[in-house]
Amino acid sequence: MNTLISVAIAPFGVGDELSGYVNDIIGVIEESGLTYKTTAMGTEIEGEWSEVMTTVQKAIQTLTDKGIRAYVSLNADIRPGHTNTIETKLQKLDHKLER
Repeated sequence: MNTLISVAIAPFGVGDELSGYVNDIIGVIEESGLTYKTTAMGTEIEGEWSEVMTTVQKAIQTLTDKGIRAYVSLNADIRPGHTNTIETKLQKLDHKLER
């Protein structure tokens, strides 16, 4: 079933510079082959539930395998029968706002 998630994964207790850790996390997401978009506050990932959750687990493990505590915030939109919602949701909104 198609799943669109918004996830933020961050290391906890490693100081102020997080970009190296975030880069490793995004690398795992990119390697999954799933559709994704990264923003300043998190990443949206779309695909089948099991593939998305496996990707999130692997991304978290980039931290936990190093003994680093991980903070994870995740929201999910599970919509059977729909695909490409990562794009179409925004297109529908833009259309309604006449952009």
